[in-house]
Amino acid sequence: MPWRESKDLYLVLVSEIMLQQTRVETVIPYYRAFLARFPDAATLGNAPETDVLTAWAGLGYYSRARNLRLAAAQISARQPREYAEIRSLPGVGPYTAAALASISLNEPYAAVDGNVLRVVSRIANDPGEISSTAVKKRFDELAGQLLDPARPGDFNQAMMELGATICVPASPACGTCPVSEHCQARMAGTQRELPVKQGKPPARKLQQDLLFCEVDASIYLVRRSAAEKRMAGFWELPPRPVSTQDARESALPAATFTHQIVNDRFEVRVWTRYPRKRPAHLRDGAWIARHQLTGLPISTITKKALAILAAPETRVLSGRRTLSK
Repeated sequence: MPWRESKDLYLVLVSEIMLQQTRVETVIPYYRAFLARFPDAATLGNAPETDVLTAWAGLGYYSRARNLRLAAAQISARQPREYAEIRSLPGVGPYTAAALASISLNEPYAAVDGNVLRVVSRIANDPGEISSTAVKKRFDELAGQLLDPARPGDFNQAMMELGATICVPASPACGTCPVSEHCQARMAGTQRELPVKQGKPPARKLQQDLLFCEVDASIYLVRRSAAEKRMAGFWELPPRPVSTQDARESALPAATFTHQIVNDRFEVRVWTRYPRKRPAHLRDGAWIARHQLTGLPISTITKKALAILAAPETRVLSGRRTLSK
C-alpha cells in the first residue's frame, strides 16, 4: 500500500482520513492522485476549498476533505510533536490520532478500528456488543495491553492487516493465523460468532427526479448551500420541476439508476430538455459549459447521470435522450 512508503505525518494523515469508511482498493488511486496535486501540508492548507472538494469528489463524506484541508494548514504552521497535538487537529478522533502518533512519532497508542475490534474480541472471546460505549472502552484497554511499546506503529498496522486479511468477518482463516494459539475464540469454537454487533436497519428507499437541461453545450446546475450538512458547495442537477409544460416535453425519464449513500438508497430518474434558448424560470443556479465541469466539485449522483446521458449506447429520440437497451 502506497502510504506504507513513508512515516511523514502529513502523508499518513491523508491516508487515514481517506480510509475512514472507505475500502482500501478504492482509496489507492485517490491517494496517489490527491498527493500528486497536494504533495505537502502547505500546498493543501493554502489550496482553495473548491479545488480540494473537486479532487475528493467520489470518495464521499466530504466533511473529511474540508477538515483535512484545515488540519494541513495547522500542520504547515506548526508540526505536531505528540498525541495531544495531533488529537486537536480538525476531524481527527481518538483512532486517527493514535494511528498517527504511533506510526509517525513512535508513541505507544493503540489504534483501534473495526478490524482491530474484531481481532481483539476474538482473542479475548468477548461477547460484548461492540456498539456499546463500555465494550468499546474495554476493547481499547485490551488493545493497549497487547500493544508492543517498542514498535507501536508496526504493531498497529499489523493488527489492522490481520483483521483485514485473515481475521475477516464471516470466514476467518484460523489455519494460517499467526496468533491462533493465543485466540480464545478459536479454542472455544466461537470465532464466527464474534464480534457481536447490532444488525443494520433496512435501507430507506428514496425517489429523486432530476432535470437535465442543455442549451448551446451548457448545462444548468445548482449549487448546494454552504450551510448544508451533506456535500455543501457541490454542484448538481436540479430537481425536476412539476409543471404542465414539463410533463408535455418529458413524457418519460431519459435515464434511471440507483445510488446508495450510507443507509439511503436513491432511485434516480433523469428528465431531459433541450430547448433553443435558456428557460426563464431556471434562474437559481448557473449555466456551466461542458468543458468547465472537470474543474468543479460535482455530486456523484450528477456524475452518474451525465455519464449515462453521454454513453455511446444512448441515443437522441424526438429531442429526448433515452437508453437504447
